[in-house]
Amino acid sequence: MTDGAPADIGFGRIAPTVAVTDIDRAIGFWCGVLGFDKVFENGAPVGFAIVEHGPAELHLAWDPEHRATTQNVAHLLVRDARAFHDVLQANGTEVVSPIRDADYGMRTFVFVDADGNRFDVGEYLDVVGDDGR
Repeated sequence: MTDGAPADIGFGRIAPTVAVTDIDRAIGFWCGVLGFDKVFENGAPVGFAIVEHGPAELHLAWDPEHRATTQNVAHLLVRDARAFHDVLQANGTEVVSPIRDADYGMRTFVFVDADGNRFDVGEYLDVVGDDGR
């Protein structure tokens, strides 16, 4: 811990914001393909939306100039990486790093959304609780 930071701050979740060039398409992917619920949107036309699935929350921000990089924008922990991988492939989503069991105890792969944003997916291979840990 750094000097001056109180130990009792009690951080909660962090919800990444992902830039997208077509927010309707992004909402369609996360909600229509992956079963998330849109719980908030703002603007006319919509320029920002929040999608949720259980404790997972993602913020989508419209940016017509967005250009993705090769860096992962978020890490998603799931209970069944193989099933998630299969859903993505069945819907034509590009997987850029194939599913594998890594030596650090996770089944993992990387996929990209329609805007080229990369998402790293992981499943703990020795799952203990409902939170994936």
